[in-house]
Amino acid sequence: MRDFAAIDFETANGERSSVCSVGIVIVRNGKIVDSFYSLIHPEPNYYNYWCTQVHGLCQEDTEEAPIFPKVWAQIEPMIKGLPLVAHNSPFDEGCLKAVFRTYQMDYPDYLFYDTLRASHRVLPNLENHQLHTVAAACDYILENHHHALADAEACAWIAMMIL
Repeated sequence: MRDFAAIDFETANGERSSVCSVGIVIVRNGKIVDSFYSLIHPEPNYYNYWCTQVHGLCQEDTEEAPIFPKVWAQIEPMIKGLPLVAHNSPFDEGCLKAVFRTYQMDYPDYLFYDTLRASHRVLPNLENHQLHTVAAACDYILENHHHALADAEACAWIAMMIL
């Protein structure tokens, strides 16, 4: 796979629509050529303890952040015509669909590929298939795990290696 956009969302709470940050990494001809990161004002706008423990974001971080439609307006031209790649794509695709529904936006049926599923096939002997483990097996050291842009970059690296 030589042209794609890796995507990662973090959520504020258990609702898939509560995206509070997004990271995008654009790959063309097998090379990372662009990236994008934004905080997002989540909907519904509350943070649960467990999500904050995972990614470190809280309500104060996103209180002044743009809402999803404004952020997506910046992302959409970047990813036009590209398949999307995520590690555990059902989560990120579910977030994207949920937030599109929340804001009554027309969902364009993005094509998703899953590096988690692919890693089970290509790297079956790993102790686990978590993002940082698969990234390390692909010679990529993931620093700042659960920061949406860092995770998207790790996913892009994995996708370049195994998809």
